[in-house]
Amino acid sequence: MIQETKPLTGALRRGTVKKNVAAIHVSGKLTLLQRKLSNVLLLNAYDTLMHHQTHRIDARTLCTMIGYNSNDMETLKASLRGLVETLAEWDMLDAEGQQEWGVSSLLAYAKLKGGVCEYAYSAALAEKLHDPKVFALINLNIQKRFTSGHALALYENCYRFVRTGSTGWWPLELFRRLMGVNDSAYYETFKHLNAKIIKPAVAEVNKTSNIIVTPETRKMGRAVTDIRFRISENPQLAILDLDDGAGVRNTPVYDRLRVLGVSDRLARQWISEHGTGFVEEKLAYVATREDVKNPVRYLQAAIKPAEKVPEKPISARAKKLATVRDLVAARSPTQRDADKRIFLARITDGAARQDFEMHGWMSALNAEAIVAFWDDVAPGVFEAG
Repeated sequence: MIQETKPLTGALRRGTVKKNVAAIHVSGKLTLLQRKLSNVLLLNAYDTLMHHQTHRIDARTLCTMIGYNSNDMETLKASLRGLVETLAEWDMLDAEGQQEWGVSSLLAYAKLKGGVCEYAYSAALAEKLHDPKVFALINLNIQKRFTSGHALALYENCYRFVRTGSTGWWPLELFRRLMGVNDSAYYETFKHLNAKIIKPAVAEVNKTSNIIVTPETRKMGRAVTDIRFRISENPQLAILDLDDGAGVRNTPVYDRLRVLGVSDRLARQWISEHGTGFVEEKLAYVATREDVKNPVRYLQAAIKPAEKVPEKPISARAKKLATVRDLVAARSPTQRDADKRIFLARITDGAARQDFEMHGWMSALNAEAIVAFWDDVAPGVFEAG
């Protein structure tokens, strides 16, 4: 996703007093499908936002990531059309401390061709979305559980404040805008807003996600003027944080890698594939080398040998697993996540599922099914040799 949380749909306020209140708002009413779609497209593009003008993702992967398994491409087209027609507006301080206001389409364009979705952001919006203070990745496992767009919007706007424990006070006008109901006179009455939007959204967030939110209101006279949400972790669903790197990001070894200059995605990949102990060992080794000019490259070289297949006679099964490893490596991080989800959905045996969750594509109990899966993805890939 999201990563503290995700972008686009919220008032991105800072916790410290002297920080400027920065906000990116999305106008119009995003459907639940559009909101999920927006998150996944940004996740897919994030690493190259500042370097590539266009981004691509295959439609199969895209539908899987948003939990939309239908072959009805017309619905996907309508959702993409909605993102192009939706405006994102920001009002924040720039790098020089000057106030900056701007507006842009949420997507500059989108097209489907040959089973691939190609899309782009405007240069100005891409710059804002790439700012780590603005971008917060949504946990896609949690996102897929939501059935209400209002609940997902509330989760997105609350989760970014999980470390501070509170969203801070939002004027009701801003809150209605975040929920996409600012153009409805009906919801100008707090009684209606509370009954139809706040209470159902809070109930779904608390039941579905890894946080518990509690609304509090502030009044002027008898009229409610502001709302804030107290935020705490949901211990029953905290395990969902492990998906999409949220759990990895909370480890000391992740922090050490990031301080060293390792990218977020590479740091999560190393920890997930090799474990914290292995990575810590390599970090300690690099720290002893005073002559190292580029510690990230040196660390990458130290970790890389563990990914190589031994250059000695191997069995036919081992050759197939090596081919699987190459196929996985060639996929984008988003595609890898979708591949795992699709394969896991096919496993009905509990022991086999647990083995795959522990060993991934090298799972011995699932070796036959894994080869069959990748043969479907890349027909004939196992025939050579």
